[in-house]
Amino acid sequence: MNKIREILNELKWQEKYDFNQVEVWYVHRGATNDTKIVNGEDIIAVEKTFLQTNDALIPHHRIFKIVYAEQILFDRNKDT
Repeated sequence: MNKIREILNELKWQEKYDFNQVEVWYVHRGATNDTKIVNGEDIIAVEKTFLQTNDALIPHHRIFKIVYAEQILFDRNKDT
């Protein structure tokens, strides 16, 4: 399992977490700074290689940061 999927599944399915406090930062060409943020409440499914939201399918390779309750859990720039 990839790290992004592992983190998001833990936040989604462990009762001690409120998935609505999740922020997923990802590359979106054309957006300000080529970045968009999706909140947990807008994530419909965590699939094997992408996230399904109300508006889009986001490939995991475009995700560069996961934040929970203002704590950074994943930062691609620091994990390399």
